Amino acid sequence: MKISTPSVRLLATDIDGTLLNPQFQVSECDLMALRRAHAAGIEIVLVTGRRHTFALPIAKQLGFDLWLISSNGAVTRSLEGETFHRDLMPAETCRRLCGAMQEFRGNTVLTFDQETKGAIVLERMDELGASIRRWLEKNMEYIEFVVPIEDALVNDPVQAMFCGTMARMSRTLRVLEGAGMDGTVTVLRTEYPERDLSMIDVLNAGCSKGHALERWAGHRGYRREEVMAVGDNHNDVEMLEFAGHPVIMGNACEELRSRGWTVTLSNDACGIAAAVELALDGKLDAAGLRS
Repeated sequence: MKISTPSVRLLATDIDGTLLNPQFQVSECDLMALRRAHAAGIEIVLVTGRRHTFALPIAKQLGFDLWLISSNGAVTRSLEGETFHRDLMPAETCRRLCGAMQEFRGNTVLTFDQETKGAIVLERMDELGASIRRWLEKNMEYIEFVVPIEDALVNDPVQAMFCGTMARMSRTLRVLEGAGMDGTVTVLRTEYPERDLSMIDVLNAGCSKGHALERWAGHRGYRREEVMAVGDNHNDVEMLEFAGHPVIMGNACEELRSRGWTVTLSNDACGIAAAVELALDGKLDAAGLRS
């Protein structure tokens, strides 16, 4: 069978809520579609808010070599651990942030680019919510409890993260907006209303999935119109804005739906596979996917 050359040369996909189904697994149809895309010459890159190490098991399931953009764009690294780029937050900036956000000590998590205990640092877990506590329990070998959390800032962190209920994080955002950190950090949010879970990621200024994807595409020699990006949440906006072919999941948040971007199927109905098949069939134009 002859495979036509697709106009998409780089496909960037988010993981949670996009590549993973509601059971937190990669559906067989999505897995096979990505393998077909890879065989057709499309480069696949996973772009996630997860730490590199926590994203690796999903990446390895795909069965081919690829790169990961992790921590919302802060780290770009291969499966083998080769680093292309890191965008860390200066320790002093993070120290100022922690000082300004005293009210949210119980919601604060710092991450560092290391694969030892201390990669994840927090003061306590009781205010984080059940979903985040389950995530942390899977990462206990990397967790260190430090009080005050500023004492962990002997190196530049990857990011600070505030986690909790939707209402709690709504207040966190309001306080953060008045904390005088403008111009020194990037603030991204990821929300799962059905789980009453919200995460606010604070990274170095200019750091995002979009900037990291643009940097990688330029390094690989891909034009914007040769890039497809697929996502579902607020932290995917910059990545989707950069891509010549932005595609959102059927389960995407309302903010993404208001952009007029192409909508594929939900993550419980193999939305990645549906988007990939349209790309492989060459059903693309300058505006994105055609239905």
